[in-house]
Amino acid sequence: MSWKKTSLVISLVVALSAALGADGRIVPPAVPDYIQVDAGLRPFLRGHAVGTQNFICATAATAYGFDWLFIGPQATVFDADNEQILTHFHSQNPFPGAGIEATWQHSRDTSAVWATRVRGSLDSAYVSPGAIEWLLLRVTGKLVGPDGGDKLARALFIHRVNTVGGMKPQTAECNATTLNTRRLVPYEADYYFYE
Repeated sequence: MSWKKTSLVISLVVALSAALGADGRIVPPAVPDYIQVDAGLRPFLRGHAVGTQNFICATAATAYGFDWLFIGPQATVFDADNEQILTHFHSQNPFPGAGIEATWQHSRDTSAVWATRVRGSLDSAYVSPGAIEWLLLRVTGKLVGPDGGDKLARALFIHRVNTVGGMKPQTAECNATTLNTRRLVPYEADYYFYE
């Protein structure tokens, strides 16, 4: 195992282990007031995502005439034992009136949830420089797996916290030469699911 992988595993285990209280329950993360969940909600699942935030160079109403448009995440979410528990991506929410939204699918029972951004924070007391914002997301759709799997069905809200990387590329790097090219920007984050 490379030193990079070893360091990732160690930091993942330390971060997720610290999220457990003495009674074994998941302790909600400290977040800016602006993205707090409502009183009475408690986290029932948390994991560490490793993946990319994905962008495409397109024409846009900017001074350059081009800009990087966000086309979604692609990440694998691990538990404290470094086991894959979820896949995170963008997909069509199957519920009427919903569009393409952030999606999490359970790796074992294939239950899935879709969520949309409520609020975000770049508060420098929490968010590292050069990292994407922390988010509060509201669950807008849920599906059980084909065999009745429902591990994610309890989710009402999701936090994205402890972000690393994932920032949109510089606008100047999107131009006529790079039009329609994609940039997959590495990122990491912790996700907390609340019921």
